[in-house]
Amino acid sequence: MAEITLFPQPQQLEQKPGAFKLNRHTRVFAADGALGDMLADYLRPATGFGLPAHPLDDDILADATNAIVLAPADDDMAAEAYTLDVAPERILIRASQRNGFLYAMQTLRQLLPRQILADGPQADVAWSIPSLRISDAPAFGWRGLHLDVGRHLFPVDFIKKFIDTMAFYKFNIFHWHLTEDQGWRLEIKMHPRLTEIGSQRAETPIPANPKQGDGQPYGGFYTQDEARDIVAYAAARGITVMPEIELPGHSLAALTAYPELGCLGSGYEVRASWGIDANIYCAGNDKVFTFLQDVFEEALEIFPSAYIHIGGDEAPKDRWRTCPKCQARIKAEGLADEDELQSWFIRRIESWLNEKGRRLVGWDEILEGGLAPNATVMSWRGSDGGIAAANAGHDVIMTPTTYCYLDYYQHEDWTREPPAIPSTLTLEQAWQFVVVPEQIAKERKHHVLGGQGNIWTEYIPSTDQVEYMAFPRAIAIADILWNHPVDRNYDDLAARLRAHLPCLDALGVNYRPLDN
Repeated sequence: MAEITLFPQPQQLEQKPGAFKLNRHTRVFAADGALGDMLADYLRPATGFGLPAHPLDDDILADATNAIVLAPADDDMAAEAYTLDVAPERILIRASQRNGFLYAMQTLRQLLPRQILADGPQADVAWSIPSLRISDAPAFGWRGLHLDVGRHLFPVDFIKKFIDTMAFYKFNIFHWHLTEDQGWRLEIKMHPRLTEIGSQRAETPIPANPKQGDGQPYGGFYTQDEARDIVAYAAARGITVMPEIELPGHSLAALTAYPELGCLGSGYEVRASWGIDANIYCAGNDKVFTFLQDVFEEALEIFPSAYIHIGGDEAPKDRWRTCPKCQARIKAEGLADEDELQSWFIRRIESWLNEKGRRLVGWDEILEGGLAPNATVMSWRGSDGGIAAANAGHDVIMTPTTYCYLDYYQHEDWTREPPAIPSTLTLEQAWQFVVVPEQIAKERKHHVLGGQGNIWTEYIPSTDQVEYMAFPRAIAIADILWNHPVDRNYDDLAARLRAHLPCLDALGVNYRPLDN
């Protein structure tokens, strides 16, 4: 039997004799008509077949031939689990919840013969799908990819394409980084200057020399309708969009629009260079919290995600140390120092979000000064923050730079790559991603929700380069988060990828060649 290559690898796969012949007479049956239509829509462009979708009843479930059947499983099946049985007479997919069916569809797409992918639809051909049984479920519930649109903005159509590619690899969280010192990217109707002023910067550093600007004004944002459309598009594909709205740092674009929210009160400009800015929200000004609640009120209406990311990273305390209002806040709240002031700031936002039924996520700097009671920590400065938070009983998402930062160079010889953040993360290094470090106590390991890859875009001005930086490293991360293999043989991974990468060619996704 020919070897079957799937990404991510399923938990259990048993090959069997024979094959299902997909032809122009094949039909799709589904208890959920929308799922049946989605599967047919996935398969029609590749195969050229009509593949009509029909309702499912007990007789069809028992007797259907030359059919792809989506049937409910027992409620005991895990939420994201599925089984996929391919036999000569039919294909049967079972799941207890919608996402399980969606993941089975992606597996089925990858089982299509590579000739379809290479040559496109040929309506008079019967395509063979090898007989097998797959029983599958993810190792982790949080399988994310992050995209920064604050430094560079990307069209809605590309965001949807990015989500489609995520779905192909069974990612389920799209972490959308929407606000930055260099640009505010989400329409907030109560505060229109955020996009009128805060979305525009004077120029952008050139990738080859980031200390030099290009002299070209840069700006743009997503309307609320566009954001809702993206959220709905992702949800249809089993992906939750988690917005990130930065506080108290990385807020210069907002301060430029509303200078009264900063400690200085004037003199701000949207940052036209990379790096960290000293100007952050004034923690002693109650108007800041009214403003942020206004922002989140509108954001929560757009994003139904249970988790809301507030950043919390790289917030210099210089302004707070000399600000009378911030110092008065420290005294009034009985805080020890500016680190505790940041913790107080974040706890106040968390309390408000909790009242709205949402959970706060922040980068691991939110540990400094004391962690908010219900906060989830996203550990990026290595794994230590995640280890400390999990051992203290807090939920954690692991995304350390050592394995997960997809804006880093992909080869040790940087001259062979386009300009990037001056650090290296090869595919082989990404493949060693340790999701649950051994330093986390056994009884606390369940606090590790999963992990994600991050794409920061200081050096990534185009959609082609987003894809080039993401793939194939993101595929390796998807494999780890879904299958969590104990043995990590890089040569085996590379061999599997060589067989698989034509899928990306067929999807029109740019990627870094494996042997380069």
